[in-house]
Amino acid sequence: MNTKNPDENIVQRKIIHIDMDAFYASVEQRDNPEYQGKPVVVGGTPEQRGVVAACSYEARKFGIHSAMPAMQAHKRCPHAVFLKPRFTVYREVSTQIQSVFRQFTDLVEPLSLDEAYLDVTDNAGFSGSATLIAKEIKRIIKDNTDLNASAGVSYNKFLAKIASDMDKPDGLYLITPEQGPEFIKTLPVRKFHGIGKATEAKMKALAIHVGEDLRQKELNYLVKNFGKAGHFYYSISRGIDNRPVNSHRERKSVGKETTFSKDMGDVNQMFAVLLELSNSVSRILFDKKITAQTITLKVKYADFQLITRSHTIEKPTLSANKIFETVKELLSKTEAGQRKVRLLGVSTSRLQDKAIEQTDKTEQMDLL
Repeated sequence: MNTKNPDENIVQRKIIHIDMDAFYASVEQRDNPEYQGKPVVVGGTPEQRGVVAACSYEARKFGIHSAMPAMQAHKRCPHAVFLKPRFTVYREVSTQIQSVFRQFTDLVEPLSLDEAYLDVTDNAGFSGSATLIAKEIKRIIKDNTDLNASAGVSYNKFLAKIASDMDKPDGLYLITPEQGPEFIKTLPVRKFHGIGKATEAKMKALAIHVGEDLRQKELNYLVKNFGKAGHFYYSISRGIDNRPVNSHRERKSVGKETTFSKDMGDVNQMFAVLLELSNSVSRILFDKKITAQTITLKVKYADFQLITRSHTIEKPTLSANKIFETVKELLSKTEAGQRKVRLLGVSTSRLQDKAIEQTDKTEQMDLL
């Protein structure tokens, strides 16, 4: 399976994407049997300014999702159980899960505490079947942690990631090299990993609704409309994703951004967006056990002019409040409000490893 088709330029590997099901909430339900079967929301409380970090499948039935304001989640489901995160516990469980992965391969690329890619191309066990390996990984995780994982199996990272979402919870889904192009052909672009709401809206405006529509577009057309990302869209529409599983990936920055469907002129609305982005960046820093010293604001005006403003703080942080207060101040040094804005982004750099245990009750709680 580790071959290359010169006609399609496809490198075929055996990739597994493991994604724990409602990880934080599932840990809470496991450790507190009285919460089992109930809508559980982990994150901020309704009384505080905060967001949902994770929620159980029971809560999702009410339309609750991660990054939603806790107050809004409470309105949708007043009888939900709201819990503060226990990140020390989640990391301990994550360590157990990561050790299971490494029983099968050294090529493990963690994406967060509850998600990772595995390259098992060279694993000769289980008759060389990546699907059987994924099934065994799920079994061991269940035996060791009493938690369910969903697995996607395919010949590249893009399709393995898509596959892991196909049969949740406790799912196992395979997309073979023969099935890949046909699978992508009918896949709605909103389900493409890496295509957010703003890009989806732009694609639909260009009559791109499913993978086949994307494949019909020339590379120059996609690059013209989507910049460098056009190369990626061109490849994945053909089932091509040659990115390797990188077990030694080093992050140089952590960031989040959002493009508005309608240009924004209200500064207070911009503050609300920046708060949400700051919370998201803070969670990533916490999950990666790193802090950042440089904080950057990205602003794209309605006329597509792009600017950035950065500030290097004295002490590295992962605090959502510190990030938010910094980008809020940086926004005042732009023309936002005088000029309408179509995109806002928050990123952090000068990353450093951090003894996270010392920050559980201080910096991270600022997120809530």
